[in-house]
Amino acid sequence: MTEFRSGFVCFVGRPNTGKSTLTNALVGEKIAITSNRPQTTRHTIRGIVNRPDAQLILVDTPGLHRPRTLLGQRLNDLVRDTYSEVDVIGVCIPADERIGPGDRWIVSQVRQMAPGTTVLGIVTKIDRVGPEQVAAQLLALSELLGPTSEVVPVSATSGEQIDVLTDVLVSLMEPGPAFYPDGELTDEPEQVLMAEFIREAALEGVHDELPHSLAVVIEEIIPREDRAPEQAPMVDVHAILYVERDSQKGIIIGHKGARLKAVGTTARRQIEALLGVKVYLDLHVKVAKDWQRDPKQLRRMGF
Repeated sequence: MTEFRSGFVCFVGRPNTGKSTLTNALVGEKIAITSNRPQTTRHTIRGIVNRPDAQLILVDTPGLHRPRTLLGQRLNDLVRDTYSEVDVIGVCIPADERIGPGDRWIVSQVRQMAPGTTVLGIVTKIDRVGPEQVAAQLLALSELLGPTSEVVPVSATSGEQIDVLTDVLVSLMEPGPAFYPDGELTDEPEQVLMAEFIREAALEGVHDELPHSLAVVIEEIIPREDRAPEQAPMVDVHAILYVERDSQKGIIIGHKGARLKAVGTTARRQIEALLGVKVYLDLHVKVAKDWQRDPKQLRRMGF
């Protein structure tokens, strides 16, 4: 009988290299928020892959970057702590983009911060290019990481090679017990996931100035007591979207509130899927001037 294996995995790479999408594909549920905006991920969300022979805990960190604000500094500290605690670091490089200085910088940071940790190369988005380009990228990534690192091609969108990647990750783990009960997909509190879903919906299709400036705080979650027995249960969720300037508030709300309404509709569907009940989602937008640079405000928003 094969020994049960378990361990922690963290995916790294430049923004928009498919890290969060990969986490979601491996877990089989939407756990990490995905967006083409740099620095979308704010919390270390763990997805859990359960197999009869293994358990993988996927740690989704904010991207490592050169910080410009106190928030940026704290996000980088979070990444450093994570690197030193995981068993495998997967370096993600898209198949359709050349390896550049940003990728080399990230690999050098990984080697520096976690010198003893196993590094695995992952070529993502292989559904976007032909086999020759995939082969060339595998070779380039292998040269960048060196002979001790395996390299695996995957497409999180089409699901191609996801099983192969899971097998490789399991093979790199030490024998050990399951860390979480079978059936659990994440250890994040529901409140954190709800805030992330709202943030993701608000970031969809907005200008570059907004991502860093947007924080979401769930104020209250109140079950409806007045439902008749034949009615499905319902929950009221009250959330505040904080931005740094009045102009950003206008962007989030949109013309006659249309944008905020669309954000609410998208986020509500995801929160209903998460909680398994009907949800009334109440969103308000507030300005908290320069909150990213203010330790007191950062604490209030959970950073």
